[in-house]
Amino acid sequence: MSVMGIVSTGTWFPETFVTAEEIAEQSGLPEWVVREKLGIERKFVADPNVHPNDMAVNAARKAIDNAGIDPMEIDVVLCTTEEWREHLLWTTAIDLAYRVGAKRAWGIDVHARCVTTIAALKMAHGLLSEDPSINTVLIGGGYAISHFIDFSDLDTSFLFNIGAGAGAMILKRDWPENQVLGNHLISDGSMSRHVIVPSSGTVQHPTDQAVADGGFKFRLVEPEAMKARLGEVSIPNWLTCVDRALEKSGHKSDGTPYARADIDFLNMSLIKPSGHREMLDQLGLTEEHSVYISDIGHIGEQDGIINIEVGLEQGRLKPGDTMVMLGAGIGYVWGGAVVQWGPPK
Repeated sequence: MSVMGIVSTGTWFPETFVTAEEIAEQSGLPEWVVREKLGIERKFVADPNVHPNDMAVNAARKAIDNAGIDPMEIDVVLCTTEEWREHLLWTTAIDLAYRVGAKRAWGIDVHARCVTTIAALKMAHGLLSEDPSINTVLIGGGYAISHFIDFSDLDTSFLFNIGAGAGAMILKRDWPENQVLGNHLISDGSMSRHVIVPSSGTVQHPTDQAVADGGFKFRLVEPEAMKARLGEVSIPNWLTCVDRALEKSGHKSDGTPYARADIDFLNMSLIKPSGHREMLDQLGLTEEHSVYISDIGHIGEQDGIINIEVGLEQGRLKPGDTMVMLGAGIGYVWGGAVVQWGPPK
């Protein structure tokens, strides 16, 4: 298998945001619950004048500039712009590639909700391993799902942290640093229809009346059943993803396999603070071994890229660290990836 490394990242956020105080006012929840239980200080929300793939272009241009490459070097674009975007039945990867100047690249849209970046890393590794003509891959997308949050629906309070923004990364074959090692994903389709936007597709169109009735917002179907199932399987599935990704990461320079004890930095999608702390405890880590983006919000699959930049800014992600990326997409899909940050061990 070819070695693949992260050359650079780029992120972009709109200027529009809401605060914990505003969320409390709109939801009826106490402000301390929004801050302490939901983990929200503020979150960026979608600017109606800046569309999802526009945000992706902004982040991708930063990643390209940070990599110091000519965009014509990019061979493939794996676009993670969410399905709520400028147009239906539209391939955003093609638009993203063209607008950043990657006119040699072919592209494909990738969707697995908040685990998409981890899935795209797995796909990129497969492409680089299978096709020697592919040397440089751009992963990136925009996210404007804050449009679908109804603060008056407390059944969906676990989604209240969803915001807006974009992230991108450049990956290269045989890059000597920030190498992506193992990757593992797990699905549980028993919850595939438990979190939906009811009036949004072929089952029920988003007519004016359906929108007025609240059908064009996230809703939970059988909320108690979903919450019970998540409570049963979520942490175990994440830990399985960690362990399997470590197993797939090969051996360190001393010949020993990667294990949980080698993890230095947890890069986890934004979830409620208690869940984040539980994962740290399970992995034998402290809050100093991670970041928690309570002032940014949950930007879906872009959290993994955002956490890299925040971790570097805060000095918590350092050269030589073994980083585990974790995410989960509603439906549900859990994923984990191991990245050896800096030079190989």
